[in-house]
Amino acid sequence: MKNRFKEFVFEKEDGVQFFARALDNEIFELSEGEDGELIIKSIPSNSKRTKPPMISSKKYADVLSLYQDDAGNIAVVPPGWTVSGVTKENTIFGKNVSLVIYRIPKEEVNNINWDDENELETLKKKYSQFVWVPVTLLDFDGTLDGEIFSEKLGRRNYYKDDKFSPEEYNEPLKGILLDQLASTERYNGFYFSRYTISKSSNGKPISVKGQKPWIRVSFNEAKELAAIMERNDEVKSHLPYGAEYDSVLAWFLKTNARTLEELNVDSTNWGNYWNSKDSFKNIALTGSNENWSTNNIYDLAGNTDEWTQEMKSKIYRVSRGGSYDFDGYCLPVAYRSINKLHGSDNETGFRAVLYIK
Repeated sequence: MKNRFKEFVFEKEDGVQFFARALDNEIFELSEGEDGELIIKSIPSNSKRTKPPMISSKKYADVLSLYQDDAGNIAVVPPGWTVSGVTKENTIFGKNVSLVIYRIPKEEVNNINWDDENELETLKKKYSQFVWVPVTLLDFDGTLDGEIFSEKLGRRNYYKDDKFSPEEYNEPLKGILLDQLASTERYNGFYFSRYTISKSSNGKPISVKGQKPWIRVSFNEAKELAAIMERNDEVKSHLPYGAEYDSVLAWFLKTNARTLEELNVDSTNWGNYWNSKDSFKNIALTGSNENWSTNNIYDLAGNTDEWTQEMKSKIYRVSRGGSYDFDGYCLPVAYRSINKLHGSDNETGFRAVLYIK
């Protein structure tokens, strides 16, 4: 059959992800039509790519690998990272579950008891963690050009005042963002830091629990720091773009983990705002309240707002998420604040995203 048919079209149910597999030394590449249908095309022999090996939960990826959860959804795992052994942290799609990877040294992985809550807490506080955002399962309601809303990876105008244009909120589709688009189409998603970035004891950026967020950084400083978290031939890190940030929010909506009202009207109940029930009335340590977690990502609402690479103009950049010294209905998660390029203050931190080649 493979010699007669070069394209097959299947309908897929919502929340189900497909991945190409090698059959009889032939490789198939997947894409998706605008109506949600799956398109499988055989790749010519002169353009075949080596299929990454499969790994299971609790395992360390020596090379770029693939992980498949119990529902059949698949994500890529970068080399040097370990898949969580906790069910709610190794299930790719669903409400308040996700795939979490840890930057644990290889020699320590086999000795971990993932069922021990105290040991798990130690891991969360010691090793950087990133969360997989399954972009392939999102709707075609994002924009990369600011005009046409037909992308899964893209910005959304959740907030009533969002107006995308070259003069207003914009981010050119070039450089890292263009690379990330290609990576997302190849691997079906991207990794977003689980926590607001903090500073390790040796002055390096980390994504861990129980630390004070790294604040008082300008946009350029945040961009440079985010870029050094992961920097090798296969994986690079960067400061989030608005397209990535909004894709995270779209994922929250798709899994019913958050409502649209919680994103763009009032985020009080899931973050450290001045009017939150458990408000610290100051910056809280990362991951300090389980109620402030969504799909295993902590503190996206309130606490500190966070730099993105989205531009308001040449001298302003957009920060998202609100902060502790405002009420949750004043600066809900989807709200786009603007800060001067070289400005830094006590309320603004940053996150990081992984780009996989």
